[in-house]
Amino acid sequence: MKRKYKILSFERRKYLKNQKIKTTLIWSVRIFLLVFFIFAWEFLAKINVIDSFLFSSPSRVIKTVIDLQSQNELLKHIFTTLWETVVGFLIATILGTLIALLLWLFEHARMVLEPYIVILNALPKIALGPIIIIAFGAGQKSIIFMTVLVTIIVTIISMLTGFLQTDKGKLFLLHSMGASKMQILTKLIIPNSLPTLISTLKVNVGLSWIGSIMGEYIVSRQGLGYLIVYGGQVLKLDLVMMSTLILCVLAGLMYAFVALLEKLLTKWQ
Repeated sequence: MKRKYKILSFERRKYLKNQKIKTTLIWSVRIFLLVFFIFAWEFLAKINVIDSFLFSSPSRVIKTVIDLQSQNELLKHIFTTLWETVVGFLIATILGTLIALLLWLFEHARMVLEPYIVILNALPKIALGPIIIIAFGAGQKSIIFMTVLVTIIVTIISMLTGFLQTDKGKLFLLHSMGASKMQILTKLIIPNSLPTLISTLKVNVGLSWIGSIMGEYIVSRQGLGYLIVYGGQVLKLDLVMMSTLILCVLAGLMYAFVALLEKLLTKWQ
């Protein structure tokens, strides 16, 4: 059997080459900015332009990481917060999407509940902290519930908006062909809402970390949020800065995973 090779046109090869150069340039600038920031931070701390007690420095952060890891404490705190965040993220995204689907399916229920959803979104979730602790106890369940609470309303609103923004012409065409509501949902609404889902996932990455850290501020005795609170209380601000930087790295990795998922879904479409 003869193999068929796809021959790219000159314009296509030129386009792909330019895209590769553009991607390389963007990553180079990103890495340069990060390295420049680290060196500038260390240098300004060394010459006392910035107060290293308040803002720490890269060398002090690294020393804090080494000290904490030597006590076998660092990974325990990282995995605790990561577990709470990922579980809350998944529960909120899945449950919020399902609720949005139900609200799309049942229009009258949506019209009744929509104002309440908006009000719940505006509610300061931390105000419910004491109730959450009493209901779920002073442990990971409370933190995960806080993460879900912070994330789920935004998921419902975002996904429902995506479902409702489906092309009216396509909806009319399927209706005229006698398609059921479930067929419209599976063949049109959900496939067309994949960009909205990806956008929602990207927003949820940040919200889930906010929720888990808020929960750890209130109730936890373990995790990066706990380290931040403890470091502030005993004036170990190197510990605060270290925990904050680790949170940035973990959030970045989680966002990168969502971006990879976006690429896979785009190819699948």
